[in-house]
Amino acid sequence: MTYASIKSHMSRLAIVAGVIGALTQAVPAAAADIPAKPEAGTFKLGIEPWLGYGQWHVAASKDLFKKSGLEEVELVNFTEDKDLNAALASGQLDAANIATHTAMGMVAAGLPVKIVSLLDFSLTADAILAGSDINSVADLKGKSVAYEEGTTSDILLNYALAANGMTIDDITRVPMPAADAGSALIAGQVPVAVTYEPYISTARAQDKAVKLLFEAGKDPGLVSDVLVVREDVLKSKPGQVLAMLKAWDAALADYKANTAEDRAIIAKAVGASPEDLATAFDGVQYYTTAEASKAFAGEFKTKTFVDVLKAAKLAKILTQDVTAEQMIDSSFVDAANK
Repeated sequence: MTYASIKSHMSRLAIVAGVIGALTQAVPAAAADIPAKPEAGTFKLGIEPWLGYGQWHVAASKDLFKKSGLEEVELVNFTEDKDLNAALASGQLDAANIATHTAMGMVAAGLPVKIVSLLDFSLTADAILAGSDINSVADLKGKSVAYEEGTTSDILLNYALAANGMTIDDITRVPMPAADAGSALIAGQVPVAVTYEPYISTARAQDKAVKLLFEAGKDPGLVSDVLVVREDVLKSKPGQVLAMLKAWDAALADYKANTAEDRAIIAKAVGASPEDLATAFDGVQYYTTAEASKAFAGEFKTKTFVDVLKAAKLAKILTQDVTAEQMIDSSFVDAANK
Protein backbone atom coordinates (compact mmCIF):
# COMPACT_ATOMS: atom_id res chain seq x y z
CA MET A 1 0.00 0.00 0.00
CA THR A 2 1.35 3.45 -0.85
CA TYR A 3 1.35 6.39 1.51
CA ALA A 4 -0.78 8.24 -1.03
CA SER A 5 -3.76 6.34 0.35
CA ILE A 6 -3.07 7.07 4.02
CA LYS A 7 -5.58 9.87 4.31
CA SER A 8 -8.06 8.68 1.72
CA HIS A 9 -10.44 8.42 4.68
CA MET A 10 -10.86 12.17 4.31
CA SER A 11 -12.51 11.93 0.91
CA ARG A 12 -16.03 13.24 0.25
CA LEU A 13 -18.71 11.28 2.10
CA ALA A 14 -20.55 8.62 0.10
CA ILE A 15 -23.34 6.69 1.82
CA VAL A 16 -25.39 3.83 0.43
CA ALA A 17 -28.74 5.40 1.19
CA GLY A 18 -30.82 2.31 0.64
CA VAL A 19 -29.44 0.47 3.66
CA ILE A 20 -29.56 3.32 6.15
CA GLY A 21 -33.17 2.76 7.08
CA ALA A 22 -32.46 -0.87 7.94
CA LEU A 23 -30.52 0.06 11.06
CA THR A 24 -32.43 0.24 14.31
CA GLN A 25 -32.28 3.22 16.58
CA ALA A 26 -31.09 2.71 20.12
CA VAL A 27 -30.88 4.76 23.28
CA PRO A 28 -27.24 5.21 24.41
CA ALA A 29 -26.44 3.61 27.73
CA ALA A 30 -25.67 5.70 30.79
CA ALA A 31 -22.16 5.24 32.15
CA ALA A 32 -23.46 3.42 35.22
CA ASP A 33 -25.33 0.90 33.06
CA ILE A 34 -22.36 -0.18 30.95
CA PRO A 35 -21.15 -3.65 31.98
CA ALA A 36 -17.50 -3.98 32.97
CA LYS A 37 -17.30 -7.39 31.30
CA PRO A 38 -17.57 -7.37 27.51
CA GLU A 39 -20.17 -9.49 25.79
CA ALA A 40 -19.13 -12.65 23.94
CA GLY A 41 -18.35 -12.54 20.24
CA THR A 42 -16.33 -10.57 17.72
CA PHE A 43 -16.10 -6.79 17.51
CA LYS A 44 -15.56 -5.55 13.95
CA LEU A 45 -13.81 -2.21 13.55
CA GLY A 46 -13.44 -0.41 10.22
CA ILE A 47 -10.04 1.20 9.80
CA GLU A 48 -8.10 2.99 7.09
CA PRO A 49 -4.33 3.46 6.77
CA TRP A 50 -3.92 6.70 8.69
CA LEU A 51 -1.51 6.84 11.61
CA GLY A 52 -4.07 8.64 13.78
CA TYR A 53 -5.73 5.25 14.16
CA GLY A 54 -2.41 3.62 14.98
CA GLN A 55 -3.08 2.62 18.57
CA TRP A 56 -5.49 -0.07 17.34
CA HIS A 57 -2.57 -1.70 15.54
CA VAL A 58 -0.49 -1.51 18.71
CA ALA A 59 -3.36 -3.14 20.63
CA ALA A 60 -3.62 -5.93 18.06
CA SER A 61 0.14 -6.51 17.93
CA LYS A 62 0.56 -6.61 21.71
CA ASP A 63 -2.57 -8.64 22.51
CA LEU A 64 -4.18 -5.76 24.41
CA PHE A 65 -7.68 -6.56 23.17
CA LYS A 66 -7.69 -9.91 24.94
CA LYS A 67 -6.20 -8.28 28.04
CA SER A 68 -9.25 -6.00 28.03
CA GLY A 69 -11.52 -9.07 28.02
CA LEU A 70 -12.50 -9.09 24.36
CA GLU A 71 -12.81 -12.51 22.72
CA GLU A 72 -11.85 -11.30 19.28
CA VAL A 73 -11.41 -7.97 17.51
CA GLU A 74 -11.34 -7.86 13.73
CA LEU A 75 -9.68 -4.81 12.19
CA VAL A 76 -11.33 -4.53 8.77
CA ASN A 77 -9.13 -2.53 6.40
CA PHE A 78 -10.46 -0.07 3.82
CA THR A 79 -8.79 2.40 1.49
CA GLU A 80 -11.85 4.44 0.49
CA ASP A 81 -14.51 6.16 2.55
CA LYS A 82 -17.34 4.97 0.35
CA ASP A 83 -16.58 1.32 1.05
CA LEU A 84 -16.16 1.81 4.79
CA ASN A 85 -19.34 3.87 4.99
CA ALA A 86 -21.33 1.26 3.10
CA ALA A 87 -20.03 -1.52 5.37
CA LEU A 88 -20.96 0.46 8.47
CA ALA A 89 -24.40 1.33 7.12
CA SER A 90 -25.18 -2.28 6.19
CA GLY A 91 -24.19 -3.66 9.59
CA GLN A 92 -21.01 -5.39 8.46
CA LEU A 93 -19.07 -3.27 10.96
CA ASP A 94 -19.76 -2.44 14.59
CA ALA A 95 -17.70 0.75 14.57
CA ALA A 96 -15.36 2.84 12.44
CA ASN A 97 -12.57 5.39 12.70
CA ILE A 98 -13.40 8.51 10.68
CA ALA A 99 -12.78 12.24 10.44
CA THR A 100 -15.02 14.48 12.53
CA HIS A 101 -16.55 16.10 9.45
CA THR A 102 -17.22 12.66 7.96
CA ALA A 103 -19.11 11.68 11.11
CA MET A 104 -21.21 14.80 10.71
CA GLY A 105 -22.03 13.82 7.15
CA MET A 106 -23.05 10.33 8.24
CA VAL A 107 -25.48 11.62 10.85
CA ALA A 108 -26.83 14.26 8.48
CA ALA A 109 -27.49 11.47 5.97
CA GLY A 110 -29.51 9.55 8.55
CA LEU A 111 -27.03 6.90 9.62
CA PRO A 112 -27.67 6.12 13.32
CA VAL A 113 -24.17 6.30 14.78
CA LYS A 114 -22.67 8.08 17.76
CA ILE A 115 -19.24 9.51 18.40
CA VAL A 116 -18.01 7.67 21.50
CA SER A 117 -14.41 8.88 21.68
CA LEU A 118 -11.97 11.40 20.30
CA LEU A 119 -8.89 9.71 18.78
CA ASP A 120 -6.55 12.39 17.48
CA PHE A 121 -5.97 15.98 16.42
CA SER A 122 -3.77 16.91 13.47
CA LEU A 123 -1.66 19.90 14.51
CA THR A 124 1.11 20.37 11.94
CA ALA A 125 0.41 17.27 9.84
CA ASP A 126 -2.05 19.27 7.66
CA ALA A 127 -1.12 22.70 6.34
CA ILE A 128 -1.34 25.34 3.62
CA LEU A 129 2.06 25.73 1.94
CA ALA A 130 3.28 28.74 0.02
CA GLY A 131 6.41 30.02 -1.68
CA SER A 132 8.45 33.10 -0.81
CA ASP A 133 6.08 35.55 -2.55
CA ILE A 134 3.12 34.82 -0.29
CA ASN A 135 3.34 35.75 3.38
CA SER A 136 -0.21 35.63 4.70
CA VAL A 137 -3.60 34.07 4.05
CA ALA A 138 -4.74 37.50 2.82
CA ASP A 139 -2.18 37.18 0.02
CA LEU A 140 -4.12 34.20 -1.37
CA LYS A 141 -6.69 36.50 -2.97
CA GLY A 142 -6.72 35.81 -6.70
CA LYS A 143 -4.05 33.13 -6.43
CA SER A 144 -4.22 29.55 -7.70
CA VAL A 145 -4.42 27.03 -4.87
CA ALA A 146 -3.95 23.28 -5.33
CA TYR A 147 -6.00 21.14 -2.94
CA GLU A 148 -8.15 18.01 -2.84
CA GLU A 149 -11.84 18.84 -2.72
CA GLY A 150 -14.06 17.22 -0.10
CA THR A 151 -11.17 16.41 2.20
CA THR A 152 -9.52 17.82 5.31
CA SER A 153 -7.50 20.01 2.95
CA ASP A 154 -10.81 21.52 1.80
CA ILE A 155 -11.86 22.01 5.42
CA LEU A 156 -8.55 23.68 6.35
CA LEU A 157 -8.55 26.00 3.33
CA ASN A 158 -12.13 27.16 3.83
CA TYR A 159 -11.50 27.77 7.52
CA ALA A 160 -8.34 29.79 6.89
CA LEU A 161 -10.06 31.92 4.26
CA ALA A 162 -13.09 32.59 6.46
CA ALA A 163 -10.83 33.51 9.39
CA ASN A 164 -9.36 36.21 7.16
CA GLY A 165 -12.64 37.57 5.79
CA MET A 166 -12.48 35.66 2.52
CA THR A 167 -14.26 32.79 0.80
CA ILE A 168 -13.27 30.05 -1.61
CA ASP A 169 -14.47 32.32 -4.43
CA ASP A 170 -11.56 34.66 -3.66
CA ILE A 171 -9.05 32.11 -4.94
CA THR A 172 -8.61 30.14 -8.16
CA ARG A 173 -9.29 26.50 -7.37
CA VAL A 174 -6.91 23.89 -8.73
CA PRO A 175 -8.38 20.52 -7.69
CA MET A 176 -5.92 17.64 -7.42
CA PRO A 177 -5.04 14.85 -4.99
CA ALA A 178 -3.29 16.03 -1.84
CA ALA A 179 -0.42 13.71 -2.76
CA ASP A 180 0.23 15.85 -5.88
CA ALA A 181 -0.40 19.31 -4.46
CA GLY A 182 3.04 19.75 -2.89
CA SER A 183 4.74 18.62 -6.11
CA ALA A 184 2.69 21.13 -8.08
CA LEU A 185 3.94 23.87 -5.76
CA ILE A 186 7.58 22.81 -6.13
CA ALA A 187 7.21 22.59 -9.92
CA GLY A 188 5.92 26.16 -10.05
CA GLN A 189 2.52 25.09 -11.36
CA VAL A 190 0.77 26.82 -8.44
CA PRO A 191 1.97 29.31 -5.81
CA VAL A 192 -0.01 27.65 -2.99
CA ALA A 193 -0.85 24.08 -2.02
CA VAL A 194 -2.83 22.42 0.75
CA THR A 195 -1.58 19.00 1.78
CA TYR A 196 -0.47 16.82 4.68
CA GLU A 197 2.48 14.78 5.87
CA PRO A 198 4.75 13.38 4.58
CA TYR A 199 4.15 15.60 1.53
CA ILE A 200 4.70 18.73 3.64
CA SER A 201 8.18 17.59 4.68
CA THR A 202 8.98 16.42 1.15
CA ALA A 203 8.07 19.79 -0.35
CA ARG A 204 10.03 21.75 2.22
CA ALA A 205 13.07 19.51 1.79
CA GLN A 206 13.04 20.13 -1.97
CA ASP A 207 12.59 23.90 -1.69
CA LYS A 208 13.74 25.73 1.43
CA ALA A 209 11.62 28.74 0.43
CA VAL A 210 8.39 26.79 1.01
CA LYS A 211 6.74 27.86 4.24
CA LEU A 212 3.83 26.74 6.40
CA LEU A 213 1.31 29.49 5.82
CA PHE A 214 -1.49 28.04 7.95
CA GLU A 215 -1.51 24.85 10.02
CA ALA A 216 -4.40 22.77 11.34
CA GLY A 217 -3.08 23.45 14.83
CA LYS A 218 -4.12 27.10 14.51
CA ASP A 219 -7.52 25.73 15.52
CA PRO A 220 -6.78 22.43 17.29
CA GLY A 221 -9.37 19.83 16.36
CA LEU A 222 -10.35 21.35 13.03
CA VAL A 223 -8.69 18.30 11.51
CA SER A 224 -9.52 15.48 13.90
CA ASP A 225 -10.64 11.87 14.02
CA VAL A 226 -13.26 10.13 16.12
CA LEU A 227 -14.55 6.64 16.86
CA VAL A 228 -18.16 6.13 15.81
CA VAL A 229 -20.30 3.15 16.82
CA ARG A 230 -23.65 2.09 15.42
CA GLU A 231 -26.44 2.78 17.88
CA ASP A 232 -27.74 -0.78 17.82
CA VAL A 233 -24.26 -1.94 18.88
CA LEU A 234 -24.22 0.56 21.74
CA LYS A 235 -27.38 -1.13 22.95
CA SER A 236 -26.49 -4.77 22.26
CA LYS A 237 -22.74 -4.78 23.02
CA PRO A 238 -21.95 -1.86 25.35
CA GLY A 239 -19.41 -3.91 27.30
CA GLN A 240 -17.44 -4.56 24.12
CA VAL A 241 -17.41 -0.85 23.27
CA LEU A 242 -16.08 -0.02 26.74
CA ALA A 243 -13.44 -2.76 26.47
CA MET A 244 -12.32 -1.36 23.12
CA LEU A 245 -11.74 2.04 24.68
CA LYS A 246 -9.77 0.46 27.52
CA ALA A 247 -7.62 -1.34 24.94
CA TRP A 248 -7.00 2.01 23.20
CA ASP A 249 -5.84 3.50 26.50
CA ALA A 250 -3.58 0.53 27.15
CA ALA A 251 -2.08 0.86 23.68
CA LEU A 252 -1.50 4.57 24.09
CA ALA A 253 0.21 3.99 27.45
CA ASP A 254 2.46 1.42 25.77
CA TYR A 255 3.12 3.85 22.91
CA LYS A 256 4.28 6.51 25.34
CA ALA A 257 6.59 4.01 27.06
CA ASN A 258 7.87 2.33 23.87
CA THR A 259 7.49 5.04 21.26
CA ALA A 260 10.05 3.87 18.68
CA GLU A 261 8.88 0.26 18.86
CA ASP A 262 5.21 1.15 18.53
CA ARG A 263 5.80 3.68 15.76
CA ALA A 264 7.39 0.86 13.78
CA ILE A 265 4.24 -1.24 14.33
CA ILE A 266 2.00 1.59 13.14
CA ALA A 267 4.21 2.49 10.19
CA LYS A 268 4.18 -1.10 8.96
CA ALA A 269 0.39 -1.22 9.29
CA VAL A 270 -0.07 1.88 7.12
CA GLY A 271 2.51 0.80 4.54
CA ALA A 272 5.35 3.18 5.29
CA SER A 273 8.64 3.32 7.19
CA PRO A 274 9.04 4.98 10.60
CA GLU A 275 11.51 7.41 9.01
CA ASP A 276 8.96 8.50 6.40
CA LEU A 277 6.43 9.15 9.13
CA ALA A 278 8.63 10.81 11.77
CA THR A 279 7.37 14.33 11.09
CA ALA A 280 3.82 13.10 10.64
CA PHE A 281 3.84 11.40 14.04
CA ASP A 282 5.14 14.59 15.64
CA GLY A 283 2.28 16.53 14.05
CA VAL A 284 -0.48 14.31 15.51
CA GLN A 285 -1.85 14.45 19.05
CA TYR A 286 -3.42 11.23 20.35
CA TYR A 287 -6.17 11.34 22.99
CA THR A 288 -6.70 9.06 25.96
CA THR A 289 -10.30 8.39 26.97
CA ALA A 290 -9.80 10.67 29.98
CA GLU A 291 -8.71 13.47 27.68
CA ALA A 292 -11.60 12.70 25.34
CA SER A 293 -14.04 12.85 28.25
CA LYS A 294 -12.72 16.26 29.25
CA ALA A 295 -12.84 17.48 25.65
CA PHE A 296 -16.43 16.30 25.19
CA ALA A 297 -17.44 18.23 28.30
CA GLY A 298 -15.65 21.33 27.12
CA GLU A 299 -14.08 22.81 24.01
CA PHE A 300 -14.64 19.93 21.59
CA LYS A 301 -18.38 20.38 22.02
CA THR A 302 -18.48 24.16 22.37
CA LYS A 303 -15.79 25.24 19.90
CA THR A 304 -14.18 22.47 17.84
CA PHE A 305 -17.48 20.92 16.74
CA VAL A 306 -18.82 24.35 15.78
CA ASP A 307 -15.70 25.23 13.79
CA VAL A 308 -15.63 21.91 11.91
CA LEU A 309 -19.34 22.18 11.11
CA LYS A 310 -18.92 25.70 9.78
CA ALA A 311 -15.90 24.76 7.65
CA ALA A 312 -17.64 21.65 6.30
CA LYS A 313 -20.63 23.73 5.25
CA LEU A 314 -18.39 26.36 3.66
CA ALA A 315 -16.69 23.58 1.70
CA LYS A 316 -20.15 22.26 0.75
CA ILE A 317 -19.21 18.87 2.18
CA LEU A 318 -22.18 19.26 4.51
CA THR A 319 -25.43 20.99 3.58
CA GLN A 320 -27.39 20.82 6.84
CA ASP A 321 -26.79 21.33 10.52
CA VAL A 322 -26.11 18.63 13.08
CA THR A 323 -25.50 19.20 16.78
CA ALA A 324 -22.91 17.93 19.24
CA GLU A 325 -25.72 16.80 21.55
CA GLN A 326 -27.20 14.79 18.69
CA MET A 327 -23.93 13.10 17.83
CA ILE A 328 -21.78 12.62 20.94
CA ASP A 329 -22.31 9.90 23.55
CA SER A 330 -19.70 10.55 26.24
CA SER A 331 -20.94 7.82 28.58
CA PHE A 332 -18.34 5.30 27.38
CA VAL A 333 -15.28 7.51 27.88
CA ASP A 334 -16.76 8.51 31.23
CA ALA A 335 -17.18 4.85 32.19
CA ALA A 336 -13.62 4.08 31.09
CA ASN A 337 -12.37 6.46 33.76
CA LYS A 338 -14.61 5.51 36.69
